Amino acid sequence: MHPSMRSKILIATVILIALAFYCVFNDLSWISAGRSYSFSEVWDALMGHGTWASEIIVRDTNAPRVVAGIFVGAGLAVTGAAMQAVFRNPLASPYILGLSSGASLGAAAGMLFTIPFIPALIVSPVLAFVTCFLTMVLVYSMARVGGSVRTETLILAGVAVSALMSALVSFLTFIAGDKLEGIVFWTMGSLGNAGWDEIAFMAPVILVSSFLLITQAKPLNAMMIGDAHAMDLGVDVRRTRLFVIIMSTVVVAAAVSFVGVIGFIGLVIPHILRILLGPDNRHIMPLGMIAGACFILICDYISHVIAPQYGTLPIGVATSLIGAPVFIYLLIRRKREVGWN
Repeated sequence: MHPSMRSKILIATVILIALAFYCVFNDLSWISAGRSYSFSEVWDALMGHGTWASEIIVRDTNAPRVVAGIFVGAGLAVTGAAMQAVFRNPLASPYILGLSSGASLGAAAGMLFTIPFIPALIVSPVLAFVTCFLTMVLVYSMARVGGSVRTETLILAGVAVSALMSALVSFLTFIAGDKLEGIVFWTMGSLGNAGWDEIAFMAPVILVSSFLLITQAKPLNAMMIGDAHAMDLGVDVRRTRLFVIIMSTVVVAAAVSFVGVIGFIGLVIPHILRILLGPDNRHIMPLGMIAGACFILICDYISHVIAPQYGTLPIGVATSLIGAPVFIYLLIRRKREVGWN
């Protein structure tokens, strides 16, 4: 590695870690419109030395939301980088195979129908996780011809299945009646839906799957050049692609099943890091986890303060309002640098 690139990566790592700490404490400090705790008050509350009110707000209300945001943001960012490498498409995202639509269908079904063998409190997350994974299986099965799967066919199958799932979600929304609000707000995303019990399941699943994805960074670098070149370098393209898709699906399923659909993290974060640090996934994927966590926490804080008279803005809306303009700016100003070169 060139010394200048090594220095650039080191600086980026230090900046992202510092930004992560700032974002965590900033989000933990939020009380209400125009009010927040100081750094020392947040620290005292976390250590159990704060006031009764500060400990409830910081530890019981804000902390679960922040921790959920860290894992969801990190998971979606690393998954986005992996998907873009697998499909050799900088427009790919964690939801390219229709995973978000599949999860939305399961969540909507869980809100409308009673499942006898699943407790009512967890029926929507459980069905969202299951239908998200089944969507991946369906898409991969549709795209498989003989013993091979082409990336173009995978994308087309994902688009088709996503359209079908979205239509079914729209139908369930149409017949939802008094449960309409729950379905609509779930599709907008909310970190507040995840408590400590949900985090205890979600966090290790996302963490382990994300690190397994990072272990595939070197083969993914070869696949970005093309399948033929990757095979010449000794990469088992079919096995690597399937493994990355499965791990990515696990991450997405674990994330969206508890917090709903949150977009643009897996699309924008890898782009920004590639422009700054180059295309090497060995750097993009681990740093993307930190950057994704920072991005979602910034969006979460903004969602609380942007229009307090209307309540908290859904996190999915906030990430789109911020992510879409950033992505448009990157396309306009850095057209030659948003690819792999």
